[in-house]
Amino acid sequence: MPASPIRAVLVEDPSDPTSDLARILQRDGDIRVTGQPSTGAAAIALVAKDRPDVVILDLQLSDGSGQHVIEQIMARTPTPILVLSSRIADRNSPTAVKAVVAGALDALPTPARWTKELEIELRRSVRRIRQVSTIRHPRGVLPRTALCRPASPRGRQSVVALAASTGGPSVLATILSGLGGLRAPVLVVQHIHADFISGLLDWMNRVSALPVEIAGHDQVARPGRVYLAPAGCHLRLGTGGRLELGAAPDTLHRPSADELLRSVATQARSAGVGVVLTGMGEDGAQGLLELYQQGGQTFAQDQASCAVFGMPRAAQRLGAVTRLLAPEQLAAAICKAVAEVRT
Repeated sequence: MPASPIRAVLVEDPSDPTSDLARILQRDGDIRVTGQPSTGAAAIALVAKDRPDVVILDLQLSDGSGQHVIEQIMARTPTPILVLSSRIADRNSPTAVKAVVAGALDALPTPARWTKELEIELRRSVRRIRQVSTIRHPRGVLPRTALCRPASPRGRQSVVALAASTGGPSVLATILSGLGGLRAPVLVVQHIHADFISGLLDWMNRVSALPVEIAGHDQVARPGRVYLAPAGCHLRLGTGGRLELGAAPDTLHRPSADELLRSVATQARSAGVGVVLTGMGEDGAQGLLELYQQGGQTFAQDQASCAVFGMPRAAQRLGAVTRLLAPEQLAAAICKAVAEVRT
């Protein structure tokens, strides 16, 4: 239990007189609700003024501003956000995924009745997200920077592969905003619900220093462009720098980070740059190891900045990671790695 209570702002519609969320949150004594705004504008202003440790947000606000609240808080005053919604069945529900894409760290269903077990899970989730270091990742207002020095024309063509899952979209936004001038194609696997690929593409194009598009089969990967894996297909780097899309093999995740990183290890070898970001499970660990064994440069997101440290931890345990870095450091590391590739 922390030395001082977790300061929480609870954003919910006051029209439900039966709501007992404040009492539920404060039951164990280590969480204190310091404010209960009922509109999006009031919530954004209060969080900016009071700087709470966490925000608990019921998406069913009467003014319909729940998604906007997430984006604006993360743009102005980055704070761990836990979303509650009656439209969420589980963490893989479209509404939950949409909230996470906007910047929330977790999303839970609002039950018809709060049982003791559900109350415990709610408080546990609040304690968990309080430990996460949030970063600024607004949609559309991230500064575009040109950190990269062009690689020597004598160097071989480098290829960058980024892999992310839970909490990944905001981290990708931070990294892509810092890749201005990069002379390498960037291939991205993000585990995300198929319904939100287009939204992710729009967001990345607004914040990225490089053009972003959905990868196409047999397309030549051009330097200075970002290619997102489409839903339901593995993305691989093929011969001649061409992109390959395919449904096989039938893996837990499709697109698979391992499939992408293995292909970069095979085709780019020591000219490959691989990065494994926040996410549950082990996808990407084995592929990053294969790239490392081929002499490629390999990085992973550090634990303090991860929403979930599962994928980076798995890669680290295999000995596949040369450096663990925060998102705001990864763009510079990628640029440096690409610039250092030589014949």
